[in-house]
Amino acid sequence: MHNWLITGCSTGLGRTLAQAVLARGWNATVTARNSRDLEHLAANSEHQGCLIQGLDVTDADQIHEVVSRAEEKFGAIDVLVNNAGFGYRAAVEEAADKDLRDLFETNFFGLVRLTQAVLPKMRARKRGYIVNVSSVAGRMAQAGNGLYSASKFAVEGMSDGLRKELHPLGIRVMLVEPGPFRTDFAGRSLRQSADPIEDYAATAGLLRKERSGVHGTQPGDPVRAARCILRALQSDRPPFRLVLGRSASDRVEAELKAQLEELNEWKQTAAEADFQ
Repeated sequence: MHNWLITGCSTGLGRTLAQAVLARGWNATVTARNSRDLEHLAANSEHQGCLIQGLDVTDADQIHEVVSRAEEKFGAIDVLVNNAGFGYRAAVEEAADKDLRDLFETNFFGLVRLTQAVLPKMRARKRGYIVNVSSVAGRMAQAGNGLYSASKFAVEGMSDGLRKELHPLGIRVMLVEPGPFRTDFAGRSLRQSADPIEDYAATAGLLRKERSGVHGTQPGDPVRAARCILRALQSDRPPFRLVLGRSASDRVEAELKAQLEELNEWKQTAAEADFQ
């Protein structure tokens, strides 16, 4: 677990995870769209194991260039952390087609392409870790958050299949599902529809940035979250889904209970759909 590639390191969880990795003396290829946002990581690192790279995860050529440089400098990528992404708030009807495509290109397709780029060498070595940063929104959706949730549901479904493909090859997959954390996610990393519809003011409209007072007051600590991720990866039995934050844990538990209750309520109807 000595050589890492982490995307989305300019702020938040990506930055604190990169700092934690470097503090342990491990090597890290750290990326962001603008590499100048990462200079502080190299400046504060006590060893030479920090490789700064500009990376737009929607650019397939850049992905392969960064992976090649990381493998050339450090010999291998032991852990890939797909953290790059952004939030998007809109009622489904409000979303512009370009906004929706940009959302999935970054949050899903870029993540898949980067995973595909590192897997050949991991398969050859029969070891490695893929860490995909999802969200508690990857388990459930709120009004106004359905499209962002859709991008994370896609990450979760893909990751579930991926782990079953890779486990026999010695490669582990882990999903990280944070709740609200005190990062820039609800600030500049959050986008929203440009043309709100008044009929959704009492539902999706409640999540609009100008009506939200949560930014800067979220309960989650990104430094502690980074430690939790490292602890989980180094455990004897790493979880497939790592929920982070009390509020996230409570929400997931309530959602699973509600789903189980509904399943049991309609279990007989489900059975009646089979040939008798």
